[in-house]
Amino acid sequence: MKIELLDAAEQDLLWGFAFYEKQERGLGSYFMDALCSDIDSLQLYAGIHASYFGFHRLLSKRFPFAIYYRLSDETVQVFAVLDCRHSPDRTAERLQPPRDPG
Repeated sequence: MKIELLDAAEQDLLWGFAFYEKQERGLGSYFMDALCSDIDSLQLYAGIHASYFGFHRLLSKRFPFAIYYRLSDETVQVFAVLDCRHSPDRTAERLQPPRDPG
């Protein structure tokens, strides 16, 4: 199974890295390693997670983050990596498709 990390999910990971690195030097790297390990686990376990907001949701084992993904043929598309401490409304809004400006 191939894993595709979309740009928005990559930006979420970079935000998390910066947040934790500000807390303590090296913690950002630990965060990134942990979340990448969780994402890699989708090669074996994609599709078994409950659905929320139209996406499968994998909860990180070490940090309060959720990985939102969808399956497409033999590809796992990771759409977002979001902090679970944010409100559910904020999460739902973040997972909505972009609105057409016209």
